[in-house]
Amino acid sequence: MNIHEYQAKEVLARYGVAVPPGNAVSTVDEARSVAADLASQGHTKLVIKSQIHAGGRGKGTFTDGFQGGVKLCNTVDEAADIAGRMLGNTLVTKQTGPDGKQVNKVLIAAAEEILKEFYLAVLLDRACSKPVIMVSTEGGMDIEEVAEKTPEKIIKEWVNPGLGLMPYQARKLARALGLTGSLINQAVKLFIGVYNAWWKSDGALVEINPLCIVRKPDGSESLTAVDAKVSFDDNALYRHKDLAGLRDITEESPLEVEAGKYDLNYIKLDGNIACLVNGAGLAMATMDIIQYYGGSPANFLDVGGGASKEQVTAAFKIILSDPNVEGILVNIFGGIMQCDIIASGILAAVEETGLSLPLVVRLEGTNVAQGKKLIEESTLDVISADSLADAAQKIANAVKQAS
Repeated sequence: MNIHEYQAKEVLARYGVAVPPGNAVSTVDEARSVAADLASQGHTKLVIKSQIHAGGRGKGTFTDGFQGGVKLCNTVDEAADIAGRMLGNTLVTKQTGPDGKQVNKVLIAAAEEILKEFYLAVLLDRACSKPVIMVSTEGGMDIEEVAEKTPEKIIKEWVNPGLGLMPYQARKLARALGLTGSLINQAVKLFIGVYNAWWKSDGALVEINPLCIVRKPDGSESLTAVDAKVSFDDNALYRHKDLAGLRDITEESPLEVEAGKYDLNYIKLDGNIACLVNGAGLAMATMDIIQYYGGSPANFLDVGGGASKEQVTAAFKIILSDPNVEGILVNIFGGIMQCDIIASGILAAVEETGLSLPLVVRLEGTNVAQGKKLIEESTLDVISADSLADAAQKIANAVKQAS
């Protein structure tokens, strides 16, 4: 689950991570109030940041032509004016796609003088099944670009999950960034705070880019998380009711939200052949083989190991809600799930939804003979397949012939 930047900073602040003072607002009056409060504290420059679940906001363009979803300003009136131009407007970035995302909140924060930028992230290294904390002197840049062109500038420190990030490891990372004096102690506190926020919140990713040395109004230097991205493991949210409450479904695909109501794992893609599969690995293989035989997958849809007729029917309705879908491939390997049960669910869903698109069904595993018999004896227009390759070829050809 992703959250907004202002929410990420609130989570980090709970663990002692320094963040710029500021607040998220949803109206111009609130914007003016927050900006005035920051100005009264001696902050002479402010930043207004659109709050959407997408990167590249600063280089984005609003649909009314207003440029930039991140703006610096010098006065309270200017802050209120910019906030007014962003709120309710739709921001288009490289990550939103051409439709963009509507801005319902903006973050108004102090824009202190930045002296140096760094990169910091905590995530799980699946290769060694350990948490890893990564830092780089190349803050503010796309980390993928840094990894490709100058990988030596990314420093990694693996963490023993039983011990957590140790102070000596944090000092090692601070020195790798070239920090000295009081900034080392600040870095140790911040790194440990960021790690604890990730670990104790069951985070999937905590990314701070940029992490900055800033000059505060009193002239002192501070290591501060100027930007932050945090995402959580959905499967662990039952342990964090407070974090689950941070979810903003307006930032998610309506079809994905609907699928979640039925415990279906659905991700919309850009193709025209829908997939309904049990198991994430099998779903990935199904998408690959559709592409291999000249088709284009319209979605990832994993119904899980024990889907009911109700879930299968819901899955078909969700699939058919996508106007790009021109054909459906059902690929089921029955283990816990019995093929005759899933076949009954498929036929019931076809009948209930009045499906008119080409449908190819491949069944294998427990009670497969009974499942295939149900499909063969049905009067509904369902194409049976004997293998995954056979199924992919049949649906690709059927879609081509129908178009």
